[in-house]
Amino acid sequence: MISKAAKSSSPGSPSPGSLLDELQSTLAHGTVARRVETLRRVTDLFINGAVDYSDEQVGLFDDVFQCLIDHIETSAKMLLANRLAPVDTAPPLTIRALAFDDVIEVAGPVLSQSMRLDDKTLIENARSKSQAHLMAISTRKTLSGAVTDVLVQRGNDEVIQSTVKNPGAEFTERGFTRLVSRAEGDDNLTTCIGLRPSVPRHLYLKLLAKASDTVRQRLEAANPQQAAQVPTAVKEATRRARSATATITKDTAIAHALVKSLYEDGRLDESEVASFAKAGKFDEANASIAALANVPVAIAENMMIETRAEGVMILAKVAGLSWSTVRTIIRMRDELSGGEPADLAACQDTYERLRPSTAQQVLRFHRMQQNAPTAPAPGI
Repeated sequence: MISKAAKSSSPGSPSPGSLLDELQSTLAHGTVARRVETLRRVTDLFINGAVDYSDEQVGLFDDVFQCLIDHIETSAKMLLANRLAPVDTAPPLTIRALAFDDVIEVAGPVLSQSMRLDDKTLIENARSKSQAHLMAISTRKTLSGAVTDVLVQRGNDEVIQSTVKNPGAEFTERGFTRLVSRAEGDDNLTTCIGLRPSVPRHLYLKLLAKASDTVRQRLEAANPQQAAQVPTAVKEATRRARSATATITKDTAIAHALVKSLYEDGRLDESEVASFAKAGKFDEANASIAALANVPVAIAENMMIETRAEGVMILAKVAGLSWSTVRTIIRMRDELSGGEPADLAACQDTYERLRPSTAQQVLRFHRMQQNAPTAPAPGI
């Protein structure tokens, strides 16, 4: 079978048949050095004709490689891993065996490069192997959200930084939620996450709120004499960042446009809000509440991401929403934030006692806060 593929090898190359005969003799009687030499020759033969081999022929090479790597030194496996990692048609079982090797110098090249490793295998590896293995996976050219979920869950700080800095990495909303929690107190990670173009807007705002506290502490430590002005400066910087169009992702803009269209056509009602919230669509739910409460989206966003649920209830009361819809919105908020769930019984009691006139007054206060000019702090 495999001899048909030998046409791609050089004229001086041994035939596959003679190599297989030699393999049997090497495994039975050969020294380590002879086994390594046999591995080198088999690898040369495979790489020289890898493009033309059928699946059956690749499978035969797979059997040969696995027989050899069980009887060779680590240094030889390292060389094999480096040579096979860039080959898209490399024997799959051999690649898997190398990827799960405990020695990172063997596993690393394959985990970081080989296209033979699918998501299922990468996830299995990331769930069971060392931080060094996770680091190698984090550098792959592309990473799916399913894989980064595991890297974010299990990875140490170095793995997290590497994954977030990888432009080919995708993140699920669950992954972004964990990242935002991990970023608290880490300005470098906060910056890296904030620069990701796909971070959901509500998580971006939450990230920004956490970052402002960190920046304030650092500024106070660096400039004790200006500590009084720091909170104002940070608040102003945060306000500007939140209102900047650069922080609006394409998905958020599409969501806002959809809600605007529904509102203008008279089709935006409480059932739409509840549907958005039930589906976990923060941008759509937020924009809908803002439209029904007749407030700018930015004000609604700031109230929706507050730690406590009062902001949500104020908006909902002004919008005339029922408690069942408010409950769905609060649950959505809790699930997306990954924080402690709100006490729904207490929230219901508060919501039912909250008067529309009181909610309107509080909302006017939020409007004034949003629109009030902030004087620049001297020296900042």
